[in-house]
Amino acid sequence: MTDPKADPRMTDRHPPASPGPNDLAMAEVFRRRRDDWRCGAVTYHVMVDRFTQSHDIDTKLHLYAPPRKLMKWSDEPKRGGRVEEHNISEQELEFWGGDLRSLRTGLDHIQRFGATALYLNPIQDAFSNHKYDANDWGAIAPEFGTHDDFKALIDDLDSRGMRLILDGVFNHVGRRSPRFQAALASEDAPERAWFDFDNRHKHGYRAWHNAANLPEVDMHHPEVRAEVFEGPDSIVRRFLREGVSGWRLDVAYDYGHAVLKEITDAAHTERDDALVIGEIWNYPDSWYPSIDAIMNFYVRELTLNLLRTELPGGGPAMGRGLERLVQDLSKQAGGYEYLLRSWLILDNHDTGRLATVIPDQRKRAIAQILQFTLPGAPLIYYGVEAGMTGGTDPEMRGPMRWQRATPGHEEFDRLKAITDLRAECEALRIGEFSVLDTQHTLAYTRTTDRWRDTVIVVVNASDRPAKEVVPHRDGKLMGHCPMIDAFTGTEVRTDAGVLHVEIPAWSAYVLRPADTVGGYSPYKRIH
Repeated sequence: MTDPKADPRMTDRHPPASPGPNDLAMAEVFRRRRDDWRCGAVTYHVMVDRFTQSHDIDTKLHLYAPPRKLMKWSDEPKRGGRVEEHNISEQELEFWGGDLRSLRTGLDHIQRFGATALYLNPIQDAFSNHKYDANDWGAIAPEFGTHDDFKALIDDLDSRGMRLILDGVFNHVGRRSPRFQAALASEDAPERAWFDFDNRHKHGYRAWHNAANLPEVDMHHPEVRAEVFEGPDSIVRRFLREGVSGWRLDVAYDYGHAVLKEITDAAHTERDDALVIGEIWNYPDSWYPSIDAIMNFYVRELTLNLLRTELPGGGPAMGRGLERLVQDLSKQAGGYEYLLRSWLILDNHDTGRLATVIPDQRKRAIAQILQFTLPGAPLIYYGVEAGMTGGTDPEMRGPMRWQRATPGHEEFDRLKAITDLRAECEALRIGEFSVLDTQHTLAYTRTTDRWRDTVIVVVNASDRPAKEVVPHRDGKLMGHCPMIDAFTGTEVRTDAGVLHVEIPAWSAYVLRPADTVGGYSPYKRIH
């Protein structure tokens, strides 16, 4: 056969690749997803107090007066006793001193991992370090800075093409909040109607999970609704108008569908591309369109059980669970986009850190490959790139270990490689999803309307090497043109729609189609 590189007949004289009927049908779908910043976004999650050391801590020492305590940055958070006078735990009053100004110095680092959004735990004025006990939903915590500091952060993010997502904690306030204190002081106080005072409750009032420091508010009371989301001066709309791009709603499962829908509609009234995402630990089905997206703890649970070998049926069983999720969501218009907007989460401020929950490096690598290749919007919890550890509250909330968050550290380099790959592959951000038929592994495809975007992921979550013959069900993939693993360069043979895979124990392949065979491209006229 003539060498195609030397044969003048093989010069690029053919017409450009043209889309087929299916491509044309999907083109508008992908355009819509591409234009929606929320679909497939990478979000970096920060606790302001713990991310970067303050540059002017000496000017803030008075803010950490007893019973609060300012810790050394080298200290690790530990569980403490109760401070009965304030109905709060000692660990909730320990601060490390990070603030909004110092946070801005860490934005270069955050962008290294392709993050297009920054999510902050609550920054509202509150007594505790975690700020889920707000005194005033509209005020910035003095320890974190001023409203000008907040605006400067938004301006900095805007200049980088990044978005800011705030934590909305509207289900409850702090016990020290002026409104609750007024309600406690007098049964005739108008603020009394904001809360549910009744002796059937453990503390004489309804508190979130019976935590005395977290009295719940009545989200159906007209004044509460006006304060939180009704009208242009409400908290939800005012912060969006100031440049915030979305709200993560704390304990969103407690709101109910009607209130969630009203908050979501109010946010979209202010800006139609606002993201309203809920902390919902349930199966994801049925919450859309009450809310734009959820934190996808369901996929997290499947992933952890797969890697702990606690999922009966292993990889194929996880594949069936994922396939049914997509089928359930796709019954409703926009349901798949809802999945693309939902956060793919491995750890956060409420869970054990990934390095503690999954101590094995190989298994952690698989977890992160799943996080960044399954349909959704990956959430990076600060410190995962440094291999930070931590179990139950407050251990998972330690200060950022910057000395390990550098190139050359195994966790850093792995996360960087995975996020770089995702940035290159549009299919991993907005592509369709199909589970493939396997006997031993988990395998799935992510596709757009272009063959070059196709990705096939194969995961062997077992102690033995696996050999599979897998129908890949993609008519554009050419026979005899291999698929290549993005991380190892391993070639996987394809013949007539079938993938022949041999994959080591506890490993994952992220396969992309080779452009040519022997220098000749069989894809020359395929879109």
